[in-house]
Amino acid sequence: MTENVTTDPDLSIVVPVYNEGNNLPKLYDRLLSVLQQMQVNYELIFVNDGSLDDSLRFIKELAASNTSVNYISLSRNFGHQVAVSAGLDVAVGKAVVVMDADLQDPPELIPQLYAKMQEGFEVVYGRRVYRKGESYLKKMTAKFFYRLLSKITHVNIPLDTGDFRIMDAKIVRVLKQMPERNKFLRGQVAWVGFRQTWINYTRDERHGGATGYTYRKMLRFAFDGITSFSDFPLKMASMLGFIVSGGAFIVMIYALLARLIFKDYVEGWASIILSVLFLGGVQLICLGIAGEYLARVFNNVQGRPLYVVDESSKESGTEATEK
Repeated sequence: MTENVTTDPDLSIVVPVYNEGNNLPKLYDRLLSVLQQMQVNYELIFVNDGSLDDSLRFIKELAASNTSVNYISLSRNFGHQVAVSAGLDVAVGKAVVVMDADLQDPPELIPQLYAKMQEGFEVVYGRRVYRKGESYLKKMTAKFFYRLLSKITHVNIPLDTGDFRIMDAKIVRVLKQMPERNKFLRGQVAWVGFRQTWINYTRDERHGGATGYTYRKMLRFAFDGITSFSDFPLKMASMLGFIVSGGAFIVMIYALLARLIFKDYVEGWASIILSVLFLGGVQLICLGIAGEYLARVFNNVQGRPLYVVDESSKESGTEATEK
């Protein structure tokens, strides 16, 4: 059955997709059921982030059968945050929902998010009180990261939240004006401000397939979040330099006293070598931290588009690559 879509939908739903062919049919059925119950004009925007399975084929079939379904297919895998940004660039709804395609974020929560927004909030995000099907290590590292981030940043980034949220269109317009390439959207949304609140929910186990977020990618994502919203690592490098310099000064005084007054010393090279290695390691750490920040400046001044669209059912999709 083909459905009509207005030029100004009440709700846009942005779904980044990477190798989610097994999950898309069930996700679409659940989304369609929820949206029909809500009785709102909507658009579904699927962003194919370089999937290697049949995700794009299924999305095209949905777009052909339902004019409320649109898609953007990127030229390669640019990453989750960039894929979400591509969807936000073309979303035209009065409110925009961001959610993943793996069904860990339940579509049935969208009416509650939407109803909470009607109370006068510009952002309503889902806060995960329990995460099914995830290892103890992943839960603990995520919990530690969010609490560390809240301590070292000047932005009040909500604890235990992902990108599952609903936003007013004016929030999306501000996000489009943020040109940084190392995206950390949950931090950017918090930085924008306005009235924000949350709804607690239990995050379901992944419906099918394997997650694309390896521990390596999670570590990179965490570092992006820290360096995008905090200069604490640079301050830490400076403090470490002062501490090491102070320690070296104390050791120097001790060495002079031991040799000239107490006559209690052992000739050898071990202490010298250890000191040189320690000081060299500290210097390399500090240079590495400074280099990470410098690399982000370099990436942003290159002027390359954030992503490249291969094909799209949205006319403005190609234009978004010229930002």
